[in-house]
Amino acid sequence: MAKRNPNGAGSITRRKDGRYMGAAYVTNTRGERVRKYVYGKTYDEAAEALAALQQQERKGVPVPDKAWKLGDFLDHWLAEIVKPNVRPTTYSKYETMVRLYLVPGLGTKRLNKLGSADVRTFLNDSLSAGVGRSTVAECLKVLRNALNRAMREELLLRNVAALVDMPKVTKKESIPWSADEAVVFLKRARSHRLYAAFVLALVLGLRRGELLGLRWVDVDLPGGVAHPRKQVQRETGVGLVLVDLKTETSKSALPLPRLCVEALGERRRLQELEREMKGTAWQETGLVFTSAAGGPVDPDGFSGTFERLVKRAGVRRVRLHDTRHTCGTLLAALDVHPRYAKEILRHSQIAVTLDIYTHVTSASQRAAAARLGTKLRDGLHGR
Repeated sequence: MAKRNPNGAGSITRRKDGRYMGAAYVTNTRGERVRKYVYGKTYDEAAEALAALQQQERKGVPVPDKAWKLGDFLDHWLAEIVKPNVRPTTYSKYETMVRLYLVPGLGTKRLNKLGSADVRTFLNDSLSAGVGRSTVAECLKVLRNALNRAMREELLLRNVAALVDMPKVTKKESIPWSADEAVVFLKRARSHRLYAAFVLALVLGLRRGELLGLRWVDVDLPGGVAHPRKQVQRETGVGLVLVDLKTETSKSALPLPRLCVEALGERRRLQELEREMKGTAWQETGLVFTSAAGGPVDPDGFSGTFERLVKRAGVRRVRLHDTRHTCGTLLAALDVHPRYAKEILRHSQIAVTLDIYTHVTSASQRAAAARLGTKLRDGLHGR
């Protein structure tokens, strides 16, 4: 009578096509005991694959409950993990990278067979096809994120995307407005109904969504303080929504200089007139900056309005986002300490603030350099 292999030892047999097949009972990600098969051209190859499978079982690492393709897993990840837990704009960005690039380029690959060489080839092919370096880098970030989740769900043992170097992206340098240019723009925008929003953008460096999400309950005009807590975003299939700011740093109190207080006071009076004119058609949102009917302002439309006013003012063209950089450079030029500038701009890291400061030569820096130059010059001339 033939001796049977002990339970868990597995077995290896030769198939009709000449290959060798190993089989053993293991646990899958659903906690079920299933018979798993591995293959090899030779007996030794099949034995090696079977030993690796059994070693994984002994370590308590389950096998996937299904043979995932990368495209299927990415769709699952977007629907079940990303969408319920991130902001609409983040989901939209991830979904775009998956739909336009990752699925067409790597979607048919088996999840557990995906290698770093596959990812590297995908990145190089994308660059050769004319896809921008920043977009390719974003694709790799999204893929790394998704494969990290696959590891957490015990579908993978390692994240091959993390083994691939991130494409180098040249940071686009923007030259912010000078104080004189900012003044010219504000004079031209003075008659616009959203003038106060442009004032806050330049004086406080508020981001677009933060500006449009500012509510009257967040503003203390007599005390000269604002506490931004919300931002406006567009959610696919829903429209404009009001969401919490990401970090506690973003929610920190902001001092309102006199220019901001005056502009917001005018904005409040104008909004009361608009409310009276609309009557029952007015949509009460409690927002500081609204459409003519009281609803939230579309962020893209707001950027378009800014660009049109810039063109009419005849000043150098900058993006709305660059007004935040303008605020930082003006603070640096006025010798405001980086720590206070960080609090005004609500940067999470002081390094971000200092990066702006290193591009600005302040009056105190020029004075210090002048004193040093004078000292050395006097020494050279024997004074």
